[in-house]
Amino acid sequence: MIQISPFVTDCRQILEGIFVLSFRSAEIARNAAPGQFVNIRCGDGCLPLLRRPFSISRIEDDSIELLFSVVGKGTSLLSQKRPGEPLDVLGPLGMPFKIHGPYETAILVGGGLGAAPFPFLTDVLLRENKKVLTVVGARSVKQLTVRHLLNVQLATDDGSQGFRGTVIDLLKTIVPNDGSNSTKIFGCGPTKMLSALSEFARVRGMECELSLEGDMACGMGLCQGCPVERSDGKKKYSLVCVEGPTFNSKDIILR
Repeated sequence: MIQISPFVTDCRQILEGIFVLSFRSAEIARNAAPGQFVNIRCGDGCLPLLRRPFSISRIEDDSIELLFSVVGKGTSLLSQKRPGEPLDVLGPLGMPFKIHGPYETAILVGGGLGAAPFPFLTDVLLRENKKVLTVVGARSVKQLTVRHLLNVQLATDDGSQGFRGTVIDLLKTIVPNDGSNSTKIFGCGPTKMLSALSEFARVRGMECELSLEGDMACGMGLCQGCPVERSDGKKKYSLVCVEGPTFNSKDIILR
């Protein structure tokens, strides 16, 4: 883990309420892996007191890109950052996706801003000579972002773009129920979607790895604020911030 004070290089709105923020850090770029995150202090004063976690969305040379939506005071302050303003960043944090394996094709499944870690993941998968299919869903086209994604199929609840329905409904039309072990699913998004995706993979006998959301106040396991229930019985809970945010779907219980 590294604590740095980089300057914002870019911060702009790409969709209503959705922003891209960039900064430079050779240290984080050199040490980060897909699925990890950074914790950022969003304000200069005591409010908001806690840092906010953001998936590392993309790395190009030493430039780090974050994709986020404005949902509260912290993200609102972050969206107002301008080039040249300083940040207070901790990272990279958490456990990355497990890229290596005998599978040939990776299916990346994102719900809304759950697509945020996928550009970084896509770049690394391609370097590992994996085929990539990306399935992204949202309530409407206004929440869809497909920047730097590959072979994208879209689903919207209202049918405003792509398949009308959920990403799970769309997956059922494009993924055969043959128990193939040549495909691995990587998922990120709301808990309800990830729970359905976990069941989808279980029924089809497919490997599935999920990136979870959680109330990661400290990002280092100190506050114990982001537990997820385990299924293996060795221990009751894991912490999303240090033992995740990526988990094998078979190892956790999502409610």
